[in-house]
Amino acid sequence: MAHPGFFQRQASARRNTSVLVLLFLVAVALITLSVCVVGYFVTRSESSALPFQHWLASQHGAMTAAAVVLLIGVGSLVRWVDLAGGGERVANMVGAREIDPDTRDGDERKLRNIVEEMAIASGVTVPQLYVMDQETGINAFVAGYTPSEAVMVVTHGALTQLTRDELQGVVAHEFSHILNGDMRLNVRLIAILAGILMLGQIGGFLVRGAFYRAHRSVRSSRDGRGQAVMGLIGLALWIIGYIGVFFGRLIQAAVSRQRETLADASSVQFTRNPEGIAGALYKIGLKGGYLDTTSHASDMNHMCFGESARMRLSSLLASHPPVDERINAIAPGMLARLRSRMRDTKAMPQRQERRQTESPGVGASQASGFAGAATGRFSGRVGQVSEAGESYAVSLLADIPATFRSLLYTRAGAVQLCYALLVHTLPRPQRDEALVQLPAHPLLRPQTDLIDKFLPTLDRVGPALRFPALELAMPALRKLDPDERKGLQKAVAKLIGADRKVTLYELAMSSFLERHLSRESARVVPVAYRRYEEVLPSLQQLFSLLARAGSRDPAGADKLYHQAMAGFTAPQTPGPLIPRVSLKALREALQTLNRLSPLLKPAIIDACGHCVTYDGKVDVTEYEMMRLVADQLDCPMPPLTA
Repeated sequence: MAHPGFFQRQASARRNTSVLVLLFLVAVALITLSVCVVGYFVTRSESSALPFQHWLASQHGAMTAAAVVLLIGVGSLVRWVDLAGGGERVANMVGAREIDPDTRDGDERKLRNIVEEMAIASGVTVPQLYVMDQETGINAFVAGYTPSEAVMVVTHGALTQLTRDELQGVVAHEFSHILNGDMRLNVRLIAILAGILMLGQIGGFLVRGAFYRAHRSVRSSRDGRGQAVMGLIGLALWIIGYIGVFFGRLIQAAVSRQRETLADASSVQFTRNPEGIAGALYKIGLKGGYLDTTSHASDMNHMCFGESARMRLSSLLASHPPVDERINAIAPGMLARLRSRMRDTKAMPQRQERRQTESPGVGASQASGFAGAATGRFSGRVGQVSEAGESYAVSLLADIPATFRSLLYTRAGAVQLCYALLVHTLPRPQRDEALVQLPAHPLLRPQTDLIDKFLPTLDRVGPALRFPALELAMPALRKLDPDERKGLQKAVAKLIGADRKVTLYELAMSSFLERHLSRESARVVPVAYRRYEEVLPSLQQLFSLLARAGSRDPAGADKLYHQAMAGFTAPQTPGPLIPRVSLKALREALQTLNRLSPLLKPAIIDACGHCVTYDGKVDVTEYEMMRLVADQLDCPMPPLTA
């Protein structure tokens, strides 16, 4: 079976969200009906023994139903608001510690190197990294609403007990969740289950309160009956609430298992090394991945790489397929080889555990088929990691001096990198003249000593370093407060406008910063358009710019524009080639196109690719334009490797 592409997975994630909301509403309706049955029998004498359907429409029935719905809604809303901080809030909730980007710990540096390699190879910004220091089990998860503000959390056990290949397999698995849009669904599941759970918690509170008073007080028989009734009501609510939680966990498990299987296959596709993730899974099977130091382990179960909580009825409620099944799905016979190797490698050097050629299982077959798919249409590259892209990322990171890289991890260094990227091609007098226009802000002011540390590497490596450097700097830039983010964007705009012209790279960079540093960066863009006819003006703006970028000849640009538009309109009505596209118009066009259904975006990416390859080659500037379009459409584009 063919591995679903990025756009199909995005569409599936949106459908899963809709299904989840529907199932939640059904669960709320059934729970409300169950509580109303209890309320009916409690108040039956007061309602003149009305039939249940009539009682349900009475004041008592309406108030009971409204109270239950309100209670569940408030419970979910409170947790939803609590998790509005996105991935960082989830990391803090489980007591994780943020890893210092410039850490000297060998295991933490290994993790950061793997994550940065994967981020550059896939074209997404580097997630913030956290570690759960007290957790000895092997586990990890990613959290957030969008890739722009994702965090990755790993346990101390994963850092210290996994080899580099195994840790890379786990990281690739988690990157799959980032690229597939699973994170948003995972966070929403926590909020939904919190609302359903609240009813059971209140029932338990009433039961404990009733029996506590019965044992601590001497009251009249009437008071005793009242306490007994309260206890029975509480018991009924407790039973109904936890039955609701049981079915909520079933929903959680059903949604999660399919996505975990897909993420395992994607990990093999990304790393080309089935032994990496299989070895990590095998160690989880031996040593466990339970989170024992947080009370939120069961809430996090569907988010983690492996089961994070011990559960009864695990065959029904487990959020992941059994470890043995996951290993054999990666490659048939892998589990037997790992068991044999575990016995034989106690006396072997660890380096002999490196990858071997495996028989093609689910993951291997998908990995082998990827290279051909990626080399054709540009849309086939979106949300994917190729072997060439991974090798390119490793080589690029090795080519960056330690001083340059360390500066990217600080707020001041990341800000000065943005300035250096815009002025490094200017002669020194013009550079100084442009920088002197920036405001004298304590953090945002130009610091020439830091800028000068970036310039030699930018000149030596060339334009290919520009976007990867920005991606590496994003964790530090995300630490700017809202006013500092706005100030940085204004400073960048001032530098861009200093020579009164805007290059494609300057356009791409300013749009990239606005996309990832704005207040809306953590918000999910809803689908508003499902037909190209609804967004034709925006397509005309985009392809007019790209046609002129792909062909210097006016006649060739006009021909290229009509070719690009041919797939979206009737041959006679493509509209005219727009003479000049302003920065504002382009941004508005891309914002409109981002609200298209995910399944309509591949054709746009491929039409843009046709424009930039019109002359038979793609230079760095043209590819940066592709990166701009893909980024604004929430389609991570891997780097240009050749």
